[in-house]
Amino acid sequence: MSELKTIVLTGASRGIGHATVKRFSAEGWRVLSCSRQAFDPRCPWPGGEENHIQIDLADPARTIAAIEVIKAKLGGRLHALVNNAGISPKGAGGARLNTLTTDLRTWGHVFHVNFFASVILARGLMDELVEAKGAVVNVTSIAGSRVHPFAGAAYATSKAALAALTREMAQDFGPLGVRVNAIAPGEVETSILSPGTDKIVEGLPMQRLGQPSEVADAIWFLCSDQSAYMTGSELQVNGGQHV
Repeated sequence: MSELKTIVLTGASRGIGHATVKRFSAEGWRVLSCSRQAFDPRCPWPGGEENHIQIDLADPARTIAAIEVIKAKLGGRLHALVNNAGISPKGAGGARLNTLTTDLRTWGHVFHVNFFASVILARGLMDELVEAKGAVVNVTSIAGSRVHPFAGAAYATSKAALAALTREMAQDFGPLGVRVNAIAPGEVETSILSPGTDKIVEGLPMQRLGQPSEVADAIWFLCSDQSAYMTGSELQVNGGQHV
């Protein structure tokens, strides 16, 4: 009988995270979901509430404290850690926050969720990842490599930093048997799309929004044996937006 594999997934409650839970559940994996919200009983996957960890990644102390809670649920082995949680604050009326209009507290808040939490969790769960020869996937963004009309400066720079962190982690975790890669989604059809996204989509080579399930498929690939010789890579999942 094959081993039951386990994934820890942050930002699990909506969009790409929600689709990723469904993808891994369909493959027979146990999913430990992490989000700011308590478990929603409407979520359709098995073992949901007992496998849910409520965690505010904006608070470093709470993030560190949650590691022990996660470890207790793992039982020594972790096959995949997917750092998907991300926040992109807006100004009044949904205005883009640029380098001149983003206050320092907001910068810190965004970086704690989008960047620091990823390395805190990976380091904290390193023994379990090494034991399973697991994989880490960091979810970056198209906004990490260019100025985006809606994603703010703090979000964009945090995602650029996360891409660099992916390379650094790949270098450090590789000798331990753990692979670290990233995916950079473009315009994906979720609840956080900004008005005007349709104008961006018109200029894409594929001329359509991506679906959360398509991003989840890429995450699955990077956590599976199909990508066994890949580490330090960042997959562009954006309909050609990067070209």
